[in-house]
Amino acid sequence: MKTELKAKFIQHIIGKKKDSEGFTLIELLVVIIIIGILSAIALPSFLNQANKAKQSEAKTYVGSLNKGQQAYFTEKSTFGTAADVLGVGINTSTVNYDYLSAGGLTRADSSGASKVAVLRSYGGAVEVRPVGGNSNDFTSVAILCENDVPGAVAAIAPTDGTTCAGGSTQVGT
Repeated sequence: MKTELKAKFIQHIIGKKKDSEGFTLIELLVVIIIIGILSAIALPSFLNQANKAKQSEAKTYVGSLNKGQQAYFTEKSTFGTAADVLGVGINTSTVNYDYLSAGGLTRADSSGASKVAVLRSYGGAVEVRPVGGNSNDFTSVAILCENDVPGAVAAIAPTDGTTCAGGSTQVGT
């Protein structure tokens, strides 16, 4: 009798496994809802990181234009009048930004104007100043500013090359 009981019990277990294979509809719906919630949380963070990477291009390019103006001034005692003459090897237009560099005798301005409304614009300036009290020694001072509002053109103060204008923040020199 014990062997009959064991056999029936094993048949019962085997028969039950076949009935309960797979997932129920409710279990699948719960998993889909959890995946939807996680993706809704992660997507904005991902898009923000992608925009930061695009803005990094502009910071690098405007910084390169500033350094190019400093080198150009060291060689020629005047600032370059266009980005092409600086020899920094950057495109003046990319998918996300348009770049411009123009100079005068004592100051050069650079900008990375955003083509995309969600990206911040950047502005830079290089200025020549006397060192200490000696009027024969000069140095160049550079600044890089980021606009506080995405999509607007970054500006720097027109009379002082060491501070950013209202609405923009200094992010580099």
